[in-house]
Amino acid sequence: MLCALIGIIGSVAPGLPGPPISWVGLLLAFIAKGVNGAGEPMSLTFLLVWLAVTVIVTVIDFVVPGMLTRVTGGHKSAGVGAIVGLFAGMFIPPVGMILGSLLGAFAAEFFIEGQGTWTSFKSSIGAFLGFMCGTGIKLIASGMMLYYIIVYL
Repeated sequence: MLCALIGIIGSVAPGLPGPPISWVGLLLAFIAKGVNGAGEPMSLTFLLVWLAVTVIVTVIDFVVPGMLTRVTGGHKSAGVGAIVGLFAGMFIPPVGMILGSLLGAFAAEFFIEGQGTWTSFKSSIGAFLGFMCGTGIKLIASGMMLYYIIVYL
């Protein structure tokens, strides 16, 4: 259960791999021979399906932010700026994380890439939306794994 809770925190906090940590919680429930309310043990197939979901979600989390940044005209520096801004804004959660991500991407596009105000703004919105999509997908997956860990314990 602790792994699932850390996984949910890791889905939002950068640096912690949320879904993989949550999957470790499922693995521990499998090893402990956890059973659901009907007395059925967790199957190996169930565990492997969630491993596949974890891998897919983790890959999507790396691909979607960059893709949405590029779609909105941004450069790689906008994505890096969004991450730096996110780290800087962690001290004022959650508003600081959101604003930090937006401002970091904007500043990177505006100052490093020399883009205009409107282009920098569009890029920062793309970087932010990519971050939010990745975070949302990770939260959903980790939340569902938390649910199954509770069911099988």
